[in-house]
Order: sequence, then structure tokens, then C-alpha cells
Amino acid sequence: MDLYSRFCRQIAELGSRGELLVAFSGGLDSTVLLALTARLAREQGRSVRAVHIHHGLQAVADSWPAHCTRVAASLGVVCQTLGVQVTLGPRVSLEAAAREARYRALAGAMRPGELLLTGHHQDDQTETLLLALKRGAGVEGLAAMPHIKPFGPGWQLRPLLGWSRRQLERFACIERLSWVTDPSNADSRFDRNFLRNEVLPGLVARWPAFNQTVARSAELCAEQAELAAELAEQDLPGLVQDHRALSIPGLQELSPARRHNALRHWLQAQGVYCSRLQLHTLWQEVALARDDASPLLALGERQVRRYRQRLYVVAGAAVPRPCAGLAADSWLELGVGRLRLAFRTGDVGLDPALDLGRLHIAFGAQGGRAHPLGRAGSRPLKKLWQEYRIPPWQRERVPLLFDGERLVAAVGVFICRDFASRPGEPSWQLEWRPND
Repeated sequence: MDLYSRFCRQIAELGSRGELLVAFSGGLDSTVLLALTARLAREQGRSVRAVHIHHGLQAVADSWPAHCTRVAASLGVVCQTLGVQVTLGPRVSLEAAAREARYRALAGAMRPGELLLTGHHQDDQTETLLLALKRGAGVEGLAAMPHIKPFGPGWQLRPLLGWSRRQLERFACIERLSWVTDPSNADSRFDRNFLRNEVLPGLVARWPAFNQTVARSAELCAEQAELAAELAEQDLPGLVQDHRALSIPGLQELSPARRHNALRHWLQAQGVYCSRLQLHTLWQEVALARDDASPLLALGERQVRRYRQRLYVVAGAAVPRPCAGLAADSWLELGVGRLRLAFRTGDVGLDPALDLGRLHIAFGAQGGRAHPLGRAGSRPLKKLWQEYRIPPWQRERVPLLFDGERLVAAVGVFICRDFASRPGEPSWQLEWRPND
């Protein structure tokens, strides 16, 4: 079966019928991809367009947008050029920064439901897996690049993963395609280039089927990663409690491997990624710390803390911002979250007769008492925090809504009885979106 027929079958197997957007760098891989996609679009009556990302990192690349426009036009495709700003950060390589800028621009260029096609091939897959090995990655990293995944407002497809660069080059020569060559690809100071130029040629010379066997390993790792995710989906509902806290006694009932899997997926669901060593530290020095300790582990901009045999992810850098005067239907940025007052019929809310001009938000008020709605009497705030299981570090982040000197509500925790509306009547509803 020729490359085009295999390409059509690959697209069909991925079950994709949306509009097509090709990421077109002008290099060999994306040029072959655009030629195949343009032919498929013509024969199937589908819409296709191309986007070229100009990074502005080298002078030679300034001529590539015009080249991409010409090549795309010769294939009957419109090509749009988008310039990006590549920003380096601490411990971020130029490769990673450029990739981040490129994918951010591609996601922004996509239309809802559109399919982004990228020209990654079998050699790229091998390089990605070897780089993951260098980092000491687990099965998720060793799964390398999937054929299809959600991306932006649509999906990203890699329909060329089954072909080697040599096969793509042979096709391009037969079809007399024209492509550009990035001179930076020869610079083996970059990790991926080092593998491509110095390592893989020797491996493939010794073992010609090396790329294919690596691809099979990546697919097996992808299956294992999927199984691990399914196992976490079974375990976590019984472990996750109020405020997305994770039960330590529940984790102790699991085997070490299963416990690590549940912990890792719980963290990732909250945007926190950690190494195996950090995961071990989290369990030994936070979860299993002595009872009278207040342990924490910093993971980037987040912290993992323990309270009453539960683990919490906390936005460590958040600083509460008090607010004087509230307005209806406007989101207030309070540093630790967003708050809005909306007047409508719903759950029991705040008394509709409240004067919004007298209301203000404070944080960390010490002492005082409150009588929450539904409770038999008033209690000191300190006792209420304990009864509502609010961790000590979280108490400073709970917005306290006051009418003058009187506490109206601890937002997200309770409403004081004297300021509550009657059931079923329109009232001021507190909409709270905490950062944690």
C-alpha cells in the first residue's frame, strides 16, 4: 500500500471528520503532511488550511513564511503566518520555550472542533522516548506521543507516526516537493539534535528495526498509562473528601504502587506534577509526619499540607485582599479566589434587604462568635473552624463578609442565621471560586 493510501486509512481510523488545520513549518515532514492532506481534502471535499509559526530566532527563517505561502498555494491551500515571542525562563531550554510558544499559537488559531495535523514521524517518536528515558520518566512519559489527543478547542492528530523520516524523504523526492532545511538541526548542543545526529544513526545501523520496536514499546507504555489512569479513577472517589482533600488512612490501605498511582493522579488533577523522589518525600515526610507536626512540601507554586489525616493542595503564593463595598453581579478578585453576589431565587442565601454599600470583606479576624444557619446556638469562630474541618492555613484565606461590625457569612463555609433569607424567596447568592 502506498503512503497516500496508508495516510487516508490512518485518518479514517482516527475517526476524524472535522475541518483540517496543518501545522506547516516548511520542513520535510510538514511539507509531506500538507501534500497528503491537500490531496485528501480535494478528494473528500473537506476544508483544509495551514498555519506557519515564525519564531523569530534566526535570520534565515525570515524567508520561510514566503516559502510556505508559495508551497501551500501550489497545493491549493491558504497558509497563514503567525509570529510568536519565545520567552526563556529559569530551567527552561530554548527548545522547550519555542515549543510552548508554538503550541500556544496553534491552539489560539484553531476553530472549535478543528483537527490540528502535525508532521511527527517514527524517528521523532524514538527521540521522544529516549529523552523520556534520560529524564527517568514513568509509563506516561515513555508512552511518548499519542496518535490523537484533545488539543485547544479540537484535537491534535499525528498521522505520520508510522513512517520513518527516510520514507517521507523518498516520497517527497518522487512528488518533487520543495522544503526548507533548518540549519539549527545540525547543532548537536540541543538534546534532540544530539540524539538525531550522533546517537540514532548508529543504533539504526546496528538494528535496522530499532525505530519500529521503540514505537511498539511506546504503545505498550501508553496502554499501561491508560490502565493506571483507570485504576486511579476507581480508587480516588473513595479517597477524596471535602475541599478535594485526600484521606491518608484510605491511602494506607493500598499497596505502595497503587498508593503512588492514586497520589500522582490526585496531584495531576490539580495541576501539580512531581518526580518519584518528591512523591516518596510527600508520603514519608508529610503524610506520615508525627501527629503534632504541621508538615508541608513545596511543589512549584503549590504546597501539599496535612490536616486531620488528610492531604491538601494549597496555592502557596496566594495573598488575601480585603475589599470595602460590594457591587451586584461583579466578580471581585480577592487574591485567594473570586467572589460575586447575584440576586436570584435558589438556595437559601443572604437577606435581600441587605445594604450592599455597608458590606465589606475581611480576612483572618480573630476571636468573636457566630451563629451559623441551622446550628442550635452561637460558637466561637475558633471552634467553628474545627467543626467545619477548615485546615489552619485555610482559615486565613476564608473571606469574612461583614455588615458594619457584624459577621454576615464565612464565604464558602456558612451563613449567619440573622442574615439568611427565607427559603424559596429571591436572595443574594454568594458565588465563590477559590484558587485552591
